[in-house]
Amino acid sequence: MMKKSLLGLALLLSTGLAVNVEAAEHKAVVATAGDIKPFSYQDKKGNLTGYDIEVINQASKYIDGYEFTFKKTAWDSIFVGLDSDIYQVAANNLSYTKERASKYLYSVPIAKNPLVLVTKDGSDIKSLDDIAGKVTQDDTGTSTAKFVDDWNNKHSDSPSKIEYSGEDVTKRLLDLDSGEFDYLIFDKISVETIIKQKKLDLTVIDLKTDDNPNNYIIFSSDSKKLKLKFDKAVKKLYDKGVLETLSQKYLGGSYLPDKQAIEEAK
Repeated sequence: MMKKSLLGLALLLSTGLAVNVEAAEHKAVVATAGDIKPFSYQDKKGNLTGYDIEVINQASKYIDGYEFTFKKTAWDSIFVGLDSDIYQVAANNLSYTKERASKYLYSVPIAKNPLVLVTKDGSDIKSLDDIAGKVTQDDTGTSTAKFVDDWNNKHSDSPSKIEYSGEDVTKRLLDLDSGEFDYLIFDKISVETIIKQKKLDLTVIDLKTDDNPNNYIIFSSDSKKLKLKFDKAVKKLYDKGVLETLSQKYLGGSYLPDKQAIEEAK
């Protein structure tokens, strides 16, 4: 009788172990440049944090079967890694572009973060109409560089010049403040955060565009199951007020996406 009990206990324990292994059998490696505060950056201890990072951490509590880890990497290697299945997820203050959407899977939006035009105080640039012949800085493969390229295509008689510096946005804003180029187009939250922290003499101008103002988490093309689970988890975070708490803590205000977009998570 004792042998049977011990055998039953052993089978129960082995079954329980198998369930635990099954529960975390999938690895989800999240790629991020980790240099774009307040969305993804390293704290004083060198740990990755920020709005995008913490949204994923909170969402993971509602996603069974996946173990999330974060990998800090160069911006231009994020999508190469998604293509080669080195990474399954990308979190880096990512906006929507048709080119990316044709290759990758977008989550439901996690924040509303429109583009703005940034100039040095006293600049003669007051709107997009004034960037003809002016110089900006950007990085390759970004939605903001494409924004300027699209503007240039419509104003080919007097285009704006893009210098591809490869610098992070903080360095670019410092260079703009020192007069190394004329203007910058970037997202509102990042710009206002850095200007406040660095006490820069820069002017932020809202842009009236039809471009999608939201931020997203991006998944590799073969991670549809994970993407759907993440969408449902984000909806729970929205309903429970967790997204609002994270927005206030990391973004400095309420920058939640429209509820209708969140409700698309089934």
